[in-house]
Amino acid sequence: MTGRTAALRESPAQDAVRRALAGNRMQLGQIWFQALLMAALLVALGVLVSLLIDVFERGGQMLAQRGVDFLTASTSSNPTIAGVGQGIFGSLLIVLFVLLFAFPVGIGAAIYIEEYARDTILTRVLNTAVRNLAGVPAIVYGLLGLAVFVIIAASFTGGRSVIAGGLTMAALVMPIVVITTAESLRAVPRSIREAGFGVGATKWQVIRHHVLPYAAPGIFTGSILTISRAFGETAPLVLAGGVLGGFATRPGLGVVETLQGPYTALPLIVFNWARQPSEEFRQLSAAAIIVLLAIILLLNGAAILLRNRFEKRW
Repeated sequence: MTGRTAALRESPAQDAVRRALAGNRMQLGQIWFQALLMAALLVALGVLVSLLIDVFERGGQMLAQRGVDFLTASTSSNPTIAGVGQGIFGSLLIVLFVLLFAFPVGIGAAIYIEEYARDTILTRVLNTAVRNLAGVPAIVYGLLGLAVFVIIAASFTGGRSVIAGGLTMAALVMPIVVITTAESLRAVPRSIREAGFGVGATKWQVIRHHVLPYAAPGIFTGSILTISRAFGETAPLVLAGGVLGGFATRPGLGVVETLQGPYTALPLIVFNWARQPSEEFRQLSAAAIIVLLAIILLLNGAAILLRNRFEKRW
C-alpha cells in the first residue's frame, strides 16, 4: 500500500506542470528571483551606459578635432600631437602572431581531440586541462611570457619584443580556440560523417570536405571573437615587454630587427594615458578607447558576416 501511494504521489516537475496548465499564478519566490535578475541586468546596463557616455563625452570632441591625424600620429609626451598610430600598428603585429601560432595549433588540436583521439583517461585529462587553462587570468599568462619568452628564450625573441608579446598573447587565446573549435565540431550531426563514409571517403576526406565546412561558422565566429580579446588585453603585454610610452618602432630597421625590438599596443597606450594627471591626456585616453571599441566592433561584425555566409551554404 505504501509503495502504491509513493508511485501515485506527484513529482515536483509534475506539480509544476499541473500548476502551469491550471493557470495558477507564479509563486512569490519565483517573482522575487526574476525581479532580482532584472535588477542585476539593469544595474549592469546602467554602469555600462554611464561609462560609455563619459568616454564619448571626453573623447568624442578630441576625435572630431584631430580626425585622421590622431589615428596616424605617433606617441608623444606632448598631448597636442600624440596619437595612436604606433599602437594600432603594434596591436596588428600581435594579432598577426595570434593568427600564425594560436589558430593553426588550436584548431589542429581540437580536430585531433574530437575526431581522432580515443576516449581514454589521457584524452579526458587533456580536455580538462584545456578548459582550465581557458579560465586562467590573463596576468598569469603575462608572468608565463615574462619567464619563458622574455628571459629564457631571449636569444630568439630579443627579450622584451614584439615576438615575446605575440607569443604570450597566442598562448593566452589558444585554449579558447581549442574549446570553440571542439564545440563546433561536436555540433556537426553524426549523419554527415556516416554519409561520407558510406560513399567510400577516408576519414580525412570526411573531415576536410564535410565536417569542417559544416563547423566553419562556429569556428570562424569563435576565432574572430578570440582576436577581439587578444586585441584588447593589456596585462600580458605589460609583463611581456610592451612600451607604455615612447616609440615602438624606428625607421630603417629590417623585419627581424622590428620584431625583436620594443613595441607598444593600443591597450598599453590607453593604460599609460589614463595614468597621467593632465586632463588633456585623459581626453586622449577616452579617444583611444573609442578607437579600440570601434576596431573590436568591426571584428565582431566580421565574425557575424562570416557566420551568416557559411550558414547559408548549409
